[in-house]
Amino acid sequence: MKLYIIRHGETEWNVKRRFQGRSDIPLNEEGRRLARITSDALRDVDFTRIYTSPLKRAYETAMIMKGDRDIPVMTEQRIIEISFGVYEGLCCGKENYNIPDPEFMNFFDRPEAYKPPQGAESIEELRERTADFLQEIVHNKDMENDTILVSTHGAALRGLLSCINHIDIGDFWKGGVHKNCAVTTVEVRDGQAVIIEEGKTYY
Repeated sequence: MKLYIIRHGETEWNVKRRFQGRSDIPLNEEGRRLARITSDALRDVDFTRIYTSPLKRAYETAMIMKGDRDIPVMTEQRIIEISFGVYEGLCCGKENYNIPDPEFMNFFDRPEAYKPPQGAESIEELRERTADFLQEIVHNKDMENDTILVSTHGAALRGLLSCINHIDIGDFWKGGVHKNCAVTTVEVRDGQAVIIEEGKTYY
C-alpha cells in the first residue's frame, strides 16, 4: 500500500492567518491553482481510492487531484481539521493578532501544555481519531495493494504523522505545518507505515 497525504490548497483565511478549524472555508483561486499544479505532477500515479475530510477546502482539493480517474471518493470525519471552538476565525498574525488567551500559542510552542478554548478539541483527541483512521487503513488486507490519496488539513496531517513516527505530544509540530498542497508519501508493508518523502511541493 502507498499513501499520498496532501494538505488542502490555499484559502483566504490562510492568507489572513485566521484559524479555520471546522469553519468550512473554500479554496481561493490560488489554492485551486496549486491543486491543479500538484494534480498534474501526480497525473501518472495510479490512485485507486481517495479519502477526504468533508470540509470544502479539502474536498475540492481531493476532486482536483482526482481529475478524470474513475475511483471512489470517500469523506472521512476522522481526518477533519482540529476544532478551535470559540476562537475560530481569530487571527494569529503579528499585525492582527486578536486571541484573548495569553497561553493559547502553547498550541504551537508547547503542545503538551495546550488547553483548548471553549468548544474546541484537544491535540490528544485529534491524535486519537487520526490514529484510529490510519490504523484501520494500514491493517486492511483488502487494500494492501492500493494507492490511496488522503486529503486533509495542517493539524490533522500532523496527527497522522505523529502516529506513524510514534512521537510524544511535545514534538507534535516537529517539522512544522506543511505548505498548502504539500504531499507526504507513505509506504505500508505488513501493517507498518514508513514515511518515504515528507511535505513535497510541486510549485
